[in-house]
Amino acid sequence: MSGHFVEFDGVCKYYQMGETRIAAADHISFTIEKGEFCVILGPSGAGKTTVLNMLGGMDTCDEGRIYLDGQEISAYSSKQLTTYRRYDVGFVFQFYNLVQNLTALENVELASEICKDPLPADETLRLVGLEHRMDNFPAQLSGGEQQRVSIARALAKNPKILLCDEPTGALDYNTGKQVLKLLQATCRQMGRTVIVITHNSALAAMADRVIRIKSGMVQSVEMNAEPIPVERIEW
Repeated sequence: MSGHFVEFDGVCKYYQMGETRIAAADHISFTIEKGEFCVILGPSGAGKTTVLNMLGGMDTCDEGRIYLDGQEISAYSSKQLTTYRRYDVGFVFQFYNLVQNLTALENVELASEICKDPLPADETLRLVGLEHRMDNFPAQLSGGEQQRVSIARALAKNPKILLCDEPTGALDYNTGKQVLKLLQATCRQMGRTVIVITHNSALAAMADRVIRIKSGMVQSVEMNAEPIPVERIEW
């Protein structure tokens, strides 16, 4: 039983490449508290996405323990992991993964239909500033708007945690900043625990907690006493 909202305790994940065993996660340990905005930072191939996939229940660890909100999710069966992914975790990826023949509203409703305690789909679209785009199809929306729909879809599940893997990777600079501002506001105003994975070290300044990962290992964990609003950060 962990006293932290998120805890990785000596977590390892190995992949077999021919004769060689590669450690994508090599005894990773860190904690994240409820309501924090956390940035997990590291170069491509550092193991960031492996960490996110294990925390999101999309992948299992080979050693160590993973806890979320007092539950040891690393001990879950595949059936328990399915339930966990469905109810407890909101995902935002680099590519928006929207259903093309459904409107923005219908895309968000899809998520709320599978949940125990969802937020109204129209309400979450208002939260992300898309009340005037509810009846538009993805092809009629800009990249930034599509990413906002995917954030609304994740929020509609009313998840315990929001996991974002390079959420601005496909967006231009200004649009990317707007999306990050929205994620920061979601954390602050809704008290959500938001974890953003990125290779952009400038984003460290906007986080409460910064976990730096390199070669499958935690290099450092830093706390920012005063996180900076993303609109004041340049890169």
